[in-house]
Formats: sequence, structure tokens, C-alpha cells
Amino acid sequence: MSYQALYRKFRPSTFDEVKGQDHIVKTLKNQLKAGRIGHAYLFCGTRGTGKTSAAKIYARAVNCEHPLEDGSPCNECDVCRDILRGTSNNVIEIDAASNNGVDNIREIREEVAYRPTQGKYKVYIIDEVHMLSTGAFNALLKTLEEPPEYVIFILATTEVNKIPVTILSRCQRYNFHRITIDAIAGRLQELLDREQVQAEEKAVRYVAKAADGSMRDALSLMDQCIAFYLGEELTYERVLDVLGTVDTDVFSALLRKVIQGDAAGSIRILNEMVRNGKEMSQFVSDFTWYLRNLLLVQNSDDLEDVLDVSAENLRQLKEESKMLDSSGLMRYIRILSDLSADLRLATQKQVLTEAALIRLTRPQMDIDTDAILERIRTLERKVEDGVVMQAPPPDAFDGRPFPGEEAASVKTNAAPPAKAAPEDLKRIKTEWRKIAGMTGSILGGALSAAVPKYDGTTGSTRLYLMAPNEVVKELINQPEHIEQLNQVIQKLTGKTADIEAVSADSSEMNKLSDIPITELLESEIQGIPIDDFQEDPSDFY
Repeated sequence: MSYQALYRKFRPSTFDEVKGQDHIVKTLKNQLKAGRIGHAYLFCGTRGTGKTSAAKIYARAVNCEHPLEDGSPCNECDVCRDILRGTSNNVIEIDAASNNGVDNIREIREEVAYRPTQGKYKVYIIDEVHMLSTGAFNALLKTLEEPPEYVIFILATTEVNKIPVTILSRCQRYNFHRITIDAIAGRLQELLDREQVQAEEKAVRYVAKAADGSMRDALSLMDQCIAFYLGEELTYERVLDVLGTVDTDVFSALLRKVIQGDAAGSIRILNEMVRNGKEMSQFVSDFTWYLRNLLLVQNSDDLEDVLDVSAENLRQLKEESKMLDSSGLMRYIRILSDLSADLRLATQKQVLTEAALIRLTRPQMDIDTDAILERIRTLERKVEDGVVMQAPPPDAFDGRPFPGEEAASVKTNAAPPAKAAPEDLKRIKTEWRKIAGMTGSILGGALSAAVPKYDGTTGSTRLYLMAPNEVVKELINQPEHIEQLNQVIQKLTGKTADIEAVSADSSEMNKLSDIPITELLESEIQGIPIDDFQEDPSDFY
């Protein structure tokens, strides 16, 4: 016999094998024992939670010739065997995704007129019923409301919100919950014992967690792991390799680099994951989940059952939760959540992920409240550690150091400019914070880290943007980003510019200088009539 996938081989055949849905199993058993059989049921819930399996078990149970005491089917009589083999005319399974027209439902209405040739009931199982067309739902209404006494409808769906209210009101609704990690892990271990496959408990639990509440997904993932290491023991590290995921120790090391503001160290960890074949979207999703666990640890002392981590990992989480506060964690999670959405359609996933890591390590790149608080906490830590803070230059924007200019004063020692900066570039620099904020999350973060410069040796009108590293430089220099930036500049200032991003450590920095804006601001202030600064005393009465 050809190989059969685990989720098909071990599909539940009795109610006791349906894991994690005790509230539904008990109700169905009680109906069977009391003879209170309904005519229409709606099974709804996420994928792989047992909807179709429970429907098939119930279809056998109502027709079984020798049911068990608790109402379960015997699976031994002729009726049960025919239904299990799929040869019974009493149980009709319909896939609404491919049979969703009015004609398909009309066929059902014609068939229900005939009594079952074997057993007591004719059971129609309509899977993915939300895919039916409006006309098909309307055709089903009358039959669903008053079917013959020997007909039972079981509708299954993953999107109950798409079911018309007129259908919902005619059905008994049963909500299938996501299956717990403990329930999935227990079932997986039971099946591994039957298959005589050796596996570490930690590996089994990780597969159960990766399944996200779906028993079918868990069996498919385990099938994949077994096939890759056929005949060998499944260890935790091997499961991580097969599923393309990352150990929590890597996330711990990455988080510590982020907290320290070590952008280079963070990117090195990411590059190591890329070399090992890890997928970017999965990496970001798992890191976000790791930060979620940290956030829960920070805000509660009794969440071990929710976190579902080992005692060793829990101790590590509690230690790291003291390194930063909840607002910082919320900022990290928000940035990574935005990144996850961007990665779905991105072609340069690694570049976007590297840019996001730089944002995590550089709070000064963001202008929201959480980022400002993070910058304040960073300064406080430096003061506590005895780091001397350098005063901002006299011509700093708005009395504050411009983002990245502190680094620029250290990295570059450009000669005094021979030519004055063009007025258009001065105007652009005065509005730079607004410009960066209007270009979107990814490009805006890169622009916030870049410092506007000009060629002091020639005084040309080209706008140079000093990027902190090659990643940010390449991100800004993408043609579509340059075009987007120019559109925003023209909208805010009425100017356009020839723009080029350069790396802070490139040789070109020797000829570039800061764009002075003090004189421009002073001239604008002097041009405002003095009456605008005077207040009429009558305004206060």
C-alpha cells in the first residue's frame, strides 16, 4: 500500500480521539444517548480543529447498528464500514468551494426526497459552506428549515461571519476551539509511539506550538520532520532545522544587542541566520512572539501556562524583562509588526529586516512618544555610567542636535566650506523632520537617520544625505524612494533637488559640509512684524 500522510492515517474515528473539543463531544454524545437528534448543525472554527472529523463520526453514530454506551459508533458493523470506506450512499460529502452554485443545491433538494437504503439517516456534510453563492444559500433555506425526518445537514466553515443570518438561525452552532499545545503534544507523542519514532519531548512540544492550535498542521509538520530524519531520533535542534526556525538563545542574544544599541552586532546575528537558510518572515514572526512573551512576563507573575516555555527559558525571560520597560517592548513589537506586513510583498526582505533592526537600535530615528522616552532612558543610562555628553553645536537645528550629527562630528573632519550652501538646500533642511515623517515607515526611518549635507568645495545644489551605513544608503538610493522623497520635498518647500545618499565612512564625506540654517531662521524671524509678537491686553479680559 502506498504511503499515507499522518493526518489522514490517524484521522479520529471515535469521539474520544477528537482532542481539545470536549464541550462539543459531550453535547453530541448526550444527544445520541437521549435520541435528541437535530436536523441541522453548523461546525465552525479554524483549520485543523476537528470539524470534518467530528461530522463524519456523528454521521456514523446516527446510523450505527451497534452503538457504544456513550453513543459513539462501533466502527465494526456494515454501515460503519461502508461509511469509513466512503462507499455508503447515506453520507454525502460536498465541497462547497468547488460546488457552490444553485444547481448543486437543487440536486440536494431532489435527492432528499428518497429515503436511505441502509441505516436510519441520510447525512449531508457540506464543507467550507461559506463559499456557497447567494443564490445557493437561498435555495438551501427551505430544505434546511424543514427537511425530511431522515435527513441531517452538517455544515462546516472556517469563516462563520460569511454565513447568512437566515442560515445561522436554522442550525445548532458549535464553535471548535484552537487545540491547546498540551493536547496536541499528547496526541503527537501517542502517534509517534505507534509509528515507533523516537523524539525528544522538547521537539514534540515545539511542533505542537508551531501548529498554532491546528492538529492537522501539527501532523503535517511532524510528517515533514520524520521524512527529513528518517530512522533517526527527532531532536529539538533537528526540528528547528527542518522548520527553518530559530532557537530562543538566538533571540536572547539579538535582544541584548538591540538594547545595547549595537546595530552592527544585530545585523551580524541576522546575517548568520540568513547563511543558515532561515526564512525572513518566519524569523521576524518568531522574534515578535519572543517579545510578546517578555511583555507578558513583565506584566504578570502567573502566566506560565500561557507562555508554555520551559523553566529554564522562563528564568531567562524574567531576567531580560528587567532590562527594559513595557513601552520599549511595545515599540519593538510595533516596528516588527509593520515589518511583517511589508515583507509579504517585498523582494528585498533582508534589506528591510536590516533597516528595521537599525531602527530598533536607534530610537532617534523615530519621532513618536515611545521612541523619545527610549532616547531619554538611553541618555540616563549613559549619565549613570559616567559617559560625558557633548554639547550640541551652535548652529544645531532648533537648538537641538540633528539626528546623526553627533556621529558626524566624530566621523568626519571636513575642511571649512569654500562656497556657501544654496538657499534651496537650507529650506529643505529646515523642513527635514517633516519630510522624513511624510515618507512612510521604512523610508522615513532611513531618512531620519540620514543627515543632509552639501558639497562645500563647489557649492552645488545637489543634496547629499549622509547615511549611517551601507544598508540605509542603498535603501534611500532606490529610484522609487528618490522619486517619492522629491515629491514630498516639492509639496512642503516648493523646491526640487538632485539627491544622493552616501555612507558616513565613504571618502566623499571629506568634501561634504553641514548645511547652515541659522541665518535663514534669523532672517525669517526678523521679517515678521513686531506687532505679531505683542499681545493686546484686552485679549485677556
